[in-house]
Amino acid sequence: MVTPDLASEEDIAKLIIPDDLPDEQPTFKAYIEAKVYDNEGHLIHYHRQPMRSLTQYFLALMAIPIIGTYQGASIDQAPGILTSVLGLPSQQNTTESANISWDWAIQLGSGTQAFSLTLTGLAAPISNGTGAGELSYGPLSVSYAGSTIFVSIQVTNTTSSAISVTEIGLTGTIYIQYNNGSINTYSFLLSYDTFSTAISVPALGMAVFQITLSFTG
Repeated sequence: MVTPDLASEEDIAKLIIPDDLPDEQPTFKAYIEAKVYDNEGHLIHYHRQPMRSLTQYFLALMAIPIIGTYQGASIDQAPGILTSVLGLPSQQNTTESANISWDWAIQLGSGTQAFSLTLTGLAAPISNGTGAGELSYGPLSVSYAGSTIFVSIQVTNTTSSAISVTEIGLTGTIYIQYNNGSINTYSFLLSYDTFSTAISVPALGMAVFQITLSFTG
């Protein structure tokens, strides 16, 4: 027999704290920014907007330092979120010991698509190169100050035509490194956003795209 709750729905409603209190500030904020420069190095455009579209793969990646990479002392299998979401193996496929690590990258694109928690890539990724429609990607820069992480990349348009950037994604790659020297890699799309207005990188110009992740108390 199921015993009814002693508190009524009305009583419970009185105990719920609204999530839109006027003085309440979110503890996690994320932004995407773009600074565009002409061929003489002059800043000609600046854009900033909230980043709203973290995927389930971001949640799974962040779970690794919290829940670990195995279930417990007597269960040497990976937690379900790592196998079901990230597709990692439940156990090592060799008798060798292994390490797990990961890194980030920023991918730019020229298409658009509806956001989904399970998106695996951009609609139309812009390739790294110097040919028509390509941007030359510089090294990724990751820095932090206080409780804020800055992830940025500089791209250069070496072509004679402007290139329009309409989408941006934060990607991640997990590496399982075995002592025998073999490495298995798994890549994911951690966030996906479209720019409210297209970012035009002029011919022979450059741009810096940045994702800012900020945590506050």
